[in-house]
Parts: sequence; C-alpha cells; structure tokens
Amino acid sequence: MLYTGTAHKMGDHIDTDAIIPARHLSLTDPAALGALCMSGLEEEWIKRVTPGDIIVGGRNFGCGSSREHAPVAILGAGIRVVIAHGFARIFYRNAFNTGLLLLEAGDGVDRIADTDQLSVDAVQGTIANLTSGAVITVQPLPPFMRELISRGGLVSYAKERLAHT
Repeated sequence: MLYTGTAHKMGDHIDTDAIIPARHLSLTDPAALGALCMSGLEEEWIKRVTPGDIIVGGRNFGCGSSREHAPVAILGAGIRVVIAHGFARIFYRNAFNTGLLLLEAGDGVDRIADTDQLSVDAVQGTIANLTSGAVITVQPLPPFMRELISRGGLVSYAKERLAHT
C-alpha cells in the first residue's frame, strides 16, 4: 500500500463541520461531497487539490459530529490518505469503514510542511518526505485494516465476504 502526493497541511481540531458543513449533509454522492471538501474552512480549498494528494492534520482531526459524510467527502476529493498527530475516535472508525486510510504520526507531522511531496508506505509504517528527506515512522497498518482499505471499506468488505459463503 504505497501512496504519493502533495501534502495539504491543516491545523489542530479540524472538525467534521469544517470538512463538510452540515448544510451539505443531504448530499450522498461522493463526488458532490468531494467538491465541497473543507469548504467549512475555505470555500475554494478544493481547487488546490489533485487526486492522490494527502491531508496532514494536527491534533484531534475529525472531532465534532459523528458523520460518515466527512471521510466520504475526503475520498470524493480524490484524497486516499490522511496523516495527523491524532484523530477523534469516531472519525477514525468512520474513515476505515468508508475506506479512507488514516495514519497517526504524533509529533512527526511537524516534519511536514504544506506542499511537501510525500511517499507513504502503510505496510512498512513509513512516511518519506521527498521534499525535505525526513522519514517518519508510524504504526504499520495491521493486515485486517489493510484489507478493509483495499476493499473500499467495511460495507464492500462484508458484501464480498457474504458473496463467498
């Protein structure tokens, strides 16, 4: 599970309403949600994103309301990986359930600047900052979680498992 992309650095306590404002919760299409990703922080934020880019957050990323719309909006924006100092627990679970890879890097996020080029190896647990040369070690993704991500989340995983029983 290798990912490369440009870092989009965020601060601490980015809540789900910043990721996708409540006024857009009637939307269910991932692409429509993705077009509005981070509009609670900055209306035009999505215009800087290229599919494959990586969000880098601070402490408590994804705090606030429990809504699956937030990780779906991030995925809909073409972002497959979020690295943060730490995550709100319910966001963490919702992200993996929807197929979004999260990596907790602790203070390692301080070694990443906005627009740095990153290479992430979720199996080995490394984040290589290709811009600065720094290498950040994180907890490798366990096999079951890798399978959830590779299948596109919990619902897809369960459907595939049920189809083979």
